[in-house]
Amino acid sequence: MVLIGLGVIVGCLLVACESSESARATQTSSAATELAAQWSLTPSQTATLTPSLTVTQTATRTPTPTLTMTPTVTLTPTYAFPEVVVSVGAAHCRYGPSTAFLHAADLYEGDRGVVHGRFPYSNWLWVRWDKLHYHCWVSPSVVDLTGDISVIRYQELNLGSVGTFDLYTPARDIRASRKGDEVTITWNRVPMTEDDDRGYLIIAWVCQDGAYLWWTQSFPDQYTTKATIKDDDSCSQPSSGVLYTVEKHGYSEPVTIPWPSH
Repeated sequence: MVLIGLGVIVGCLLVACESSESARATQTSSAATELAAQWSLTPSQTATLTPSLTVTQTATRTPTPTLTMTPTVTLTPTYAFPEVVVSVGAAHCRYGPSTAFLHAADLYEGDRGVVHGRFPYSNWLWVRWDKLHYHCWVSPSVVDLTGDISVIRYQELNLGSVGTFDLYTPARDIRASRKGDEVTITWNRVPMTEDDDRGYLIIAWVCQDGAYLWWTQSFPDQYTTKATIKDDDSCSQPSSGVLYTVEKHGYSEPVTIPWPSH
């Protein structure tokens, strides 16, 4: 009896265990099925490629206009330079616009030239003569003039173009003193050969009777070393002057005269 009871118990236990395992498996399967049912496939978003519009720019060349330059012709008024003809038997053309300057060329009656300049402080003319290859100065008193001299430009004096400065030295120890309206100038002699010796030249601005004058004076030889000039106080501009040593080829460097005040 006991053995039958144990067998029944064991059998029951085995049945119970199998039922339990079967139920557990069924429960597990059901749970998985429910979980699977809860899983809904969320479709992944499929990227739709929208083709981008690629704009290819085509450069359009704008033609550059071609400028056609039409030259404007400006008419420059022209005039004939005044002409001169020597009206005396013989005359001098000089390196400066007064008789104080060196002789540059001999002129004879009938010689012709063209006036290219005039001096601002005297009425002398700067002329290119047909027979010469250079310009020189002539007094209007020895020529006949044809043409309008007022249109001719002023020509400045340029003694540097006459000759070299280094053959003889400038005068030294120049002194000037005043006595009333007279200024006396003295200087040391510059030794020169007899052939070259042409003395000295003073160019000054002086005041005489209210007129401010461009004034020149030459001296015949190297031994004349003194000059007296009238210069009063009737002008507002200051008086002044320079001294040159002169030889037959040209002029030395100028030396300033220490002009005395009133």
